[in-house]
This record gives sequence, C-alpha cells and structure tokens, in this order.
Amino acid sequence: MPRYTYVALDARGQESSGVIEAESQNDAVGQLRQSGYFPKSIAEEGKGPKPKTKAPAKAQAGLKKDLKINISFLQKKTIKPKTLMIFTRQLATLIDAGLPLLRGLTVLAKQEPDPVLKGVINNLAESVQGGSTFSDSLGGNPKIFNKLYVNMVKAGELGGVLELVLLRLAEFQEKAQKIKNKVVAAMFYPIIVLVIAIVILAFLLVFIVPKFEAIFADMLGGKPLPALTQFVIGASNMVKNNSLVIVGGIVLLIILYKIIGRTAKGVQVIDNVKLKAPLFGDLTRKSSISRFTRTLGTLVTSGVPILQALNITRETAGNVIIADAIGKVHDSVKEGESIVQPLEASGVFPPMVISMIDVGEETGQLPEMLLKVAEVYDDEVDNAVAGLTSLLEPIMIVFLAVVVGTIVIALFLPLISIITGMQAQS
Repeated sequence: MPRYTYVALDARGQESSGVIEAESQNDAVGQLRQSGYFPKSIAEEGKGPKPKTKAPAKAQAGLKKDLKINISFLQKKTIKPKTLMIFTRQLATLIDAGLPLLRGLTVLAKQEPDPVLKGVINNLAESVQGGSTFSDSLGGNPKIFNKLYVNMVKAGELGGVLELVLLRLAEFQEKAQKIKNKVVAAMFYPIIVLVIAIVILAFLLVFIVPKFEAIFADMLGGKPLPALTQFVIGASNMVKNNSLVIVGGIVLLIILYKIIGRTAKGVQVIDNVKLKAPLFGDLTRKSSISRFTRTLGTLVTSGVPILQALNITRETAGNVIIADAIGKVHDSVKEGESIVQPLEASGVFPPMVISMIDVGEETGQLPEMLLKVAEVYDDEVDNAVAGLTSLLEPIMIVFLAVVVGTIVIALFLPLISIITGMQAQS
C-alpha cells in the first residue's frame, strides 16, 4: 500500500507532519480529516516536490534588513478604526460559524484589501500557528490593537467565549466611532465658517480696502474720512504691512500649544478648558462620560477583573481630568471601598450618573448599569449635537454678516459724502 507524507494542522492550529498509508491521495486526505486534522500538503513518499533552492540565510537576512531600512519610513503603520471594526466583526462571525481561529485568520488575510492589516493578520496567523495565544499575538501589535482590545480577547480566551467577546468589541467600536463622528461633525461646521470668515476678511483688507483708500485720497482731496472708515483702513494697513508677522504669530501659537500639550500640567489645563468651554464643554463632557461607562461596562461584562478594567479605562479615557477621577476610583476599589465616592468627589460626573452607578453597585448589576448609562449618554450626545448645530448656525451667519457688513459700510460712507457733495455742486 502506498505511503504518503503530509503536513497538517490540528484543531488548535498546531502544525504536524508524518507518514500515512492509504490507497490513494484522496483516501489519505479523508483519513486525516477523520482524525481531526486539516491537511496543508500531501505527497506520495519519495515523489514530493523538491524544495526550492534558497539563498543562504545570512544573505536573506541582510537583504531583508536592507529592504526594511530603505522602505520602512514610507510604509503606513496604522489602520482606520472602521477597518479594524470590520475585521473584528468578520473574525467573530467566522469563529461563531465553527471555523478554527487559525483558519479564520487565513481566510481574512486572503480577502483583506488594506496592506497594513493584511500583513498584521498574516503575522497573527504565524504567531498562533507557532503556539502563542491570540491575545499575546495581538499584544505584539500595539499600534493596531490597544490594551482594551488585547485584554478583552484574553478574557474571552480564558472564558471560552472568544466569538462573543469579539462581537462585543465590534459593537463597542461601532458605537465609539459613531459618537466620535458626531462630536467631530458638531465642531466641523463652526471651524469651517470661521476659516471662511478669516479668508474673506484677509482678502478684503489686503486687496480691496487699499484700492478704495487711493480712490478716497483722489476724490476727497485730503478731507477727513469717517471714523469707521479710518478704523478699517488702519486695520488694512496693519494686516498688509505685518502679514509675515501675523502668520508667524499664528504658527508660533500652534507650536506653543503643541509644546504645552506635551507636558502633564499643560494637558491638564487644556483638558479642563475643554470640559468647561462654553457651548462645546457640555458636549465634550457627555461624550467622555459615554466613553468611560461603555468601556468599563464592556470590559467587566467580558470577564476582565474590575481593577484591570479600571486601569485600561483610565488609559483610554481621552481626557486627563476624567482619567484622574478613574484613577481615584481604582484606588478606592483596591482598598475595598465603594466606586461612588471618588466619582462624586471628582465633580466631573453628573448626579444622575453617580446615582445609577450606585444602584448598579448595590444590586450587583454594575456592568449592565454602566452600559445603560452609556446608552443614555449616547442619546444625550445626539441631542447636544443637534442643539449645538441649531444654535451655531445663526451665530455664525450673524458673525459673517457683521464682519463683511462693517467693511462694506466703512467703504460706502465716504462714497455717500462724495455723492452728496457732487449733488450740492450741481
């Protein structure tokens, strides 16, 4: 009976090889599958393909190193949140359908259009095939998978509910991205209008007003101009003569903001201003509370220990003031105390949130209550965005009208004087 050499994967994704006796190659495949193996290659003993000639290991290593040095700085190393969300949901669906983890990663790698994620998935598959756990493999790619992702997967592996945890992760990413998009959309409109107003103002002051100034000098013959016109012409001369200084000042302010934002004290001041800023402060606070409660609730529901979950939530809070409050909650829980007191003492969280968390803690349903608070504040963010947009639209329209209207009136006042003088002469 013929003998066949094979390379196959077991249910855990471990690769094994050996020799099997079978009547044909198809029979050998059937025997392996009945034994719980997934064949990768089968060939009759002594008739398998000859291994391809490879360059010496040192030469290959040197070539790879040179290539990495030459092109690594050109390669993108991150992916979009939406791409990661789709990968998470697809992997959860494949595992839920009964595919082994390694097979699911292989399938996703073949169809993934994003080159960065494709390479990461291939690395994950190799790592899992080499005997590493999925969570450890994910931890080797911190720029793609944050601590929240890695720890939730680890909890899912320990609890044997990896597909459920991946589905929760996908839902978490979808809702977090939805909230982020709404906040960005709310801030995008006024910023665009403000930029347009500044461009129009600069254009009028640099190109239009100086031409009118020359006309007024010729036609008025040195007569004094109205105060508003003098103010606009003075502003025009200042902008025209000091344009480089103004641009340099704006660039310097941006650099200064970046430098301050890299210091602990500076970040604290900036984040505090974000929470207390008029109009936008309330929206920032509500989105931060939604992120905190959803992250902590999702982690605890997935089986991550509360202290570890609080540490992860603190690192992903996105606001130093909120992160400090979460840190105090962690210390309180570590000492065996309630989660409510430090939240209340921070002054960041509204009484309604504190009351709901208190009820959840007393009834033993803290994770469910945290997710409920997140849903409530998702609706609050929706309402805040709608209210902010409806309020900002008339404010920005009035602002544009005042800026442009002031310049137009200032330029027409001398013209009215000139026309009146010409009518009096006639």
